[in-house]
Amino acid sequence: MALGEEPAAGAPEDGAEDEALARGGFLESFCESAETRALLARLPAVLGDRAAREGALERFRVIMDKYQEQPHLLDPHLEWMMNLLLDIVQDKTSPADLIHLAFKFLYIITKVRGYKTFLRLFPHEVADVQPVLDMFTNQNPRDHETWETRYMLLLWLSVTCLIPFDFSRLDGNLVAPPGQIRMSTMDRILEIAETYLVVSDKARDAAAVLVSKFVTRPDVKQKKMAGFLDWSLHTLTRSSFQTIEGVIAMDGTLQALAQIFKHGKREDCLPYAATVLERLAGCRLPCSNQTLLRKLGVKLVQRLGLTFLKPRVAEWRYQRGCRSLAANLQLCAQSPRQPTVHAETPAGDGDCDVPEEVESVIEQLLIGLKDQDTIVRWSAAKGIGRMAARLPKELADDVVGSVLDCFSFQETDGAWHGGCLALAELGRRGLLLPSRLEDVVPVILKALTYEEKRGSCSVGTNVRDAACYVCWAFARAYEPRELQPFVAAISSALVIATVFDRNINCRRAASAAFQENVGRQGTFPHGIDILTAADYFAVGNRANCFLVIRGLGGELMRQAVCVLIENLSLSKMPFRGDAIIDGWQWLIDDTLRNLHLISTPSRQQIKEAAVSALAALCREYYAREAGEADPARQEELTRQYLADLQSPEELTRCGFSLALGALPCFLLSGRLQQVLAGLGAVTLIRPEDVSFAESRRDALKAISRVCQTVGVRAGGAPDEVVCEANVSQIYRTLLGCLRDYTTDSRGDVGAWVREAAMTSLLDLMLLVAREQPELIEATVCQQVMCCVAQQASEKIDRVRAHAARVFMALLHSGGSPVPHVPHREELEKLFPRSDMASVNWNAPSQAFPLITQLLGLPAYRYHVLLGLAVSVGGLTESTVRYSTQSLFEYMAGIQKDLRALEGFSGTLLQVFEDNLLNDRVSVPLLKTLDQMLANGCFDLFTAEQNHPFGGKLLALCKEEIKKSKDVQKLRSSVAVFCGMVRFPGDVRRKVLLQLCLLLCHPFPVIRKTTASQVYEMLLTYGDIMREDVLDEVMAVLGTTAWDAELPLVRGQRNRLCDLLGVPRPQLVPK
Repeated sequence: MALGEEPAAGAPEDGAEDEALARGGFLESFCESAETRALLARLPAVLGDRAAREGALERFRVIMDKYQEQPHLLDPHLEWMMNLLLDIVQDKTSPADLIHLAFKFLYIITKVRGYKTFLRLFPHEVADVQPVLDMFTNQNPRDHETWETRYMLLLWLSVTCLIPFDFSRLDGNLVAPPGQIRMSTMDRILEIAETYLVVSDKARDAAAVLVSKFVTRPDVKQKKMAGFLDWSLHTLTRSSFQTIEGVIAMDGTLQALAQIFKHGKREDCLPYAATVLERLAGCRLPCSNQTLLRKLGVKLVQRLGLTFLKPRVAEWRYQRGCRSLAANLQLCAQSPRQPTVHAETPAGDGDCDVPEEVESVIEQLLIGLKDQDTIVRWSAAKGIGRMAARLPKELADDVVGSVLDCFSFQETDGAWHGGCLALAELGRRGLLLPSRLEDVVPVILKALTYEEKRGSCSVGTNVRDAACYVCWAFARAYEPRELQPFVAAISSALVIATVFDRNINCRRAASAAFQENVGRQGTFPHGIDILTAADYFAVGNRANCFLVIRGLGGELMRQAVCVLIENLSLSKMPFRGDAIIDGWQWLIDDTLRNLHLISTPSRQQIKEAAVSALAALCREYYAREAGEADPARQEELTRQYLADLQSPEELTRCGFSLALGALPCFLLSGRLQQVLAGLGAVTLIRPEDVSFAESRRDALKAISRVCQTVGVRAGGAPDEVVCEANVSQIYRTLLGCLRDYTTDSRGDVGAWVREAAMTSLLDLMLLVAREQPELIEATVCQQVMCCVAQQASEKIDRVRAHAARVFMALLHSGGSPVPHVPHREELEKLFPRSDMASVNWNAPSQAFPLITQLLGLPAYRYHVLLGLAVSVGGLTESTVRYSTQSLFEYMAGIQKDLRALEGFSGTLLQVFEDNLLNDRVSVPLLKTLDQMLANGCFDLFTAEQNHPFGGKLLALCKEEIKKSKDVQKLRSSVAVFCGMVRFPGDVRRKVLLQLCLLLCHPFPVIRKTTASQVYEMLLTYGDIMREDVLDEVMAVLGTTAWDAELPLVRGQRNRLCDLLGVPRPQLVPK
């Protein structure tokens, strides 16, 4: 390790990950467009290098996988990506390996975006048919390394099949010279399709797509459809799902048949439907252990069933409103009070001929509802819904009855789950008439609590989840009046499932269903209140559900009894000396001592109720006739409450702090010093209670309330009133809490303490100014005003606004002005009372232009600059923008005033020096310095050789990053060093040396960052060195792989040292 190369180690680079997390995982555009274009353009170059080829492929996968959640962002870029890759494919000089590589890239795009969107971009002119067919001659269906090529070629061929010309026109003269007949285009395509329908890779799926496009063409269906269907049925007959080969063949064939009967015209497919259904039944697919085959079988069955029935929309179906929002609003405007009448028009049912095969189809779909796998049941449920939509009302009602038969306790959990899915589909499509709800709702309520014991575990989670889906679907399907009779039962069941179901998915599903009903139906009792407490995220935590959302009966009773105690005390009930008072006191104390056992939503209300009850109880029952305290009771209360301030439970400290603050004056008399000392101890930050921000906040509130209770008298006794002897200690306690910047998993919890400290300072200052203004010393007033001004210039909007209001209240304090306010006259001109009332201090755009004016007042400059540094170097976009803009406007006003600029820069350096190694300040301060240097705020100093500002700033930056392991801090320091090269003389040489040291930092990310920023710096400030040296330096910086091994990088770094005229760092033994 080099002695001169003090490493500022860092953690791995995680800036991109932090940025993605800050955005919540959402992207706005295809950010890697340029990189992708370059990656695709260099495919021919990486073909010969296996490592480079695999690296390019993996990098492309990583880029594309980022857009799995938002694939539509790729749409504007799909065409040029496809063109770049198809240029390689269509180039006759491209080697076979390069073509295969191009198809691999095409497949990755297709996997992310989906083949349906991608298909239309393939070239599909007449001239494209023959080249695509010719490419298949060089393909080996058994080559598992190049299956992506065959998959994409099949998709490409499927889209070329859509050309509106008869394929026979493409054949020309089929007679070959030796008398042989060349195979027709139709036969070639059909042979390719049949070949790839039985392969073991994904090309099988693409072959099914090809068949659906090809066989259903008008010219092909007349000549080839019957033959292909015969081949398909023969393949199914001779295949067995007990062998791997048989499973593969049946999979491809079933896919092809399902696609044909889906996309083909009904009149073309109907002649073959009965035969296919008969052969399919002979395959005994429900007996197969292959889930995918059973699913495809159900899918094909429903397509056959839809072929038997004429396409029609059931006129008897139930409809709720219109799909058009404008139409719905128009209907509401025309008849706002008249309910919609859902008339049944059975006339359309009379001419509906239902073939006998439909019964077999329905039977098979009902069997599918009871399948052991979810995807099969889901496909069957959708089939039930589609079939019922084409059936007459009576037959559809029979189907509903058959579905309800699934809800028997003799059936498995799979049957219950399938039945729920089917009911949801029927309801969603308007096929479950309101007259059936009285039969359906009871079974759904049973399904919401379904659980079946199996050995040492139980099943039923999927049933309960599906039952929630049914409730969700019903909310969207029916008018409120149809569900009105069932609202109480459904809402109660959903709330119980939301809170008490042990499975998180079921709780969330029930919450979503309840929310949908609240929004769509508007009839669920206390809907908004329940949703507020039990929303989708709140129910994710089981303990939160069981203990918080429902609440505990004891919590309600505690709050109610505390309110009762308060009101009885205020009513002056004659219980003085009665034993009941001890019981009330015990209840209040027990409540405050066990606040940590009370649920979070109720905790604050119960705490406030207990404290209010204590105050009323003490005032009424603990004072003697002369207005003095009962000594025994006073001793017991203060001793016990002060002891409880040291409790290891934070919330116990909170409760008893506020309890002490609520004591009446006669109980505090003679004990004030003890109480203030005890509360002051709670405000201190110790290692064991560093996160107890809430107790520190409540202790500050209590101190303020105690001061208000006992009052102020300059010559009074310190155990009786706020006086000259104790006021300084109170100020020290409150001012010390303004430095509380504690953070934990909840964020900046110290902000609660700082807000409470400012409020307490305001109350105390106004109290003393009103009663004994001589107790406010000039130094204390300056400290208060400056510290509040610092808070008014920091980054948290809420704290900044509160501090600004406190500052203005102290400045414009009305009849009793606060004495010794620094620069009062200037402040009243900068912040006139009449203008301040309309300022929105929460808005950075309004707050910072006003606060930065304090930089011109020497007494406030240090603290305001300290706060501004945190804001300018922060993360919130609006705060950074307006704080930076305001700071730069101030700096522009003093650019020609050397004295003012030196005063500002000296204060800035003092802030830096006082906060060295304090990351809360130093890291944003480095960012602030970077922006100020880049904006030319210190250009006046660069005209002087070796100006002391540059040397002092460099020394502070070096000290700050010495042995640092904070990557963010190191990056910011690099930017500051680059900005300091404008200082001539020794400062520039030392800065360049420091940058050279960072070029050999042990962590690659720092080396790369340094090289990049030095390169940009030289582009901007190239005049700091000769042009010939500049060119060579830029070349070394731009061509060196700075993330390579250190011994390789060190040589290039030393070369730069020689060019820049700085000494090479020397390696020394450890």
